[in-house]
Amino acid sequence: MSIPHNKVRARIDLDSIRHNYLFLRQHGGNPYPVIKADAYGHGLERVAATLAESGAKAACVGSPAEALALRESGWEGRIVALLGPLDAEDYGCLAEASAVAMIHRFDQLAALAERAGSKPLPVALKFDTGMGRLGFGQKDLIKLAGVLADNRSRLDLAMAVSHLATADDPDQAFLEQQMTRFADACAELRRAGFVFEASLGNSAGLLARSDTRLDIQRPGIALYGGNPFHGTSLEELGSGLRQAMHVSAPVLQVHDLAKGESVSYGRTFTAPTSMRVAIVAAGYADAYSRVLSGRGAEVCLKGSRARVLGRVCMQLTVVDATRIGEVVPGERAWLLGGEGEGFVPANELAGWWGTNSYEVFCVLGLNRREYTDAGV
Repeated sequence: MSIPHNKVRARIDLDSIRHNYLFLRQHGGNPYPVIKADAYGHGLERVAATLAESGAKAACVGSPAEALALRESGWEGRIVALLGPLDAEDYGCLAEASAVAMIHRFDQLAALAERAGSKPLPVALKFDTGMGRLGFGQKDLIKLAGVLADNRSRLDLAMAVSHLATADDPDQAFLEQQMTRFADACAELRRAGFVFEASLGNSAGLLARSDTRLDIQRPGIALYGGNPFHGTSLEELGSGLRQAMHVSAPVLQVHDLAKGESVSYGRTFTAPTSMRVAIVAAGYADAYSRVLSGRGAEVCLKGSRARVLGRVCMQLTVVDATRIGEVVPGERAWLLGGEGEGFVPANELAGWWGTNSYEVFCVLGLNRREYTDAGV
């Protein structure tokens, strides 16, 4: 949480996260839930504790500093730091957290070997099979095998990992290429005598492709109820997921708007007829983006949808309450989630926003969080 002094609240339903984890585990068997970026805005410590109670023995975070924060929160299982070490502080965090370092450069291997003590340090090798971001390539395999062989007493190859770029696309052609490249890399390392676990499948891969699950799966967005196949022919695969984040803000005022009167900056909305509007205490300073202005965005108010009118302001948003019934100051308007037919799914909000559900969760989760857990 990093947005102070507002009335916006992100309600996190831990029972839904528990439900999603168990649902995903039925598909993969050995999921390492991805709780990086403060658990996608849901709160690292509370989400991790819920996962541990649900049987999770390992988790993936982002930076080594986040790995240390997770360890200090009481997490006893395995931790994989996906971003890997960059500087001396990161190497120190990895050591203190007893975390598995995700390695994508040769100098990182050398630095880890220098820091090894009486026991070899576990490493996870990241392979770039088509994402075009971090990782070793096919050309590096012979050198990699040599470096690992020369440092057997210092480094223990625990995992080989790659990341799928298009697993949520019904067109699986590029996914097939990535699978082949990763299989070739793993085979080369095994021929060199190394024994390790392989990890490829993300949320979409885990749900749709049993051949991407391998030894370890890394579900991320699905853990929080985001359906990676939203809007595609495969959408049904994620229908068992439950959205865990609901974000609301109070109504500050309700008033009539006569035909021809306008609202908000720039007068971009003028009432075509007499209306009733509610002023909600949320805006772009609260991570409710100004981009939502004039996009047909809606909030959930008293179980129904209320359209955003005019420009979203820094801390205020105007919505159409004409057909909602009696709305009074203090009533909560749900920017995300809510109840009844007016429920706002993350993917729908993301569509108005021009982004994805990942960003919706990460930024709205910067608001103050309140936790519920019907499973306790």
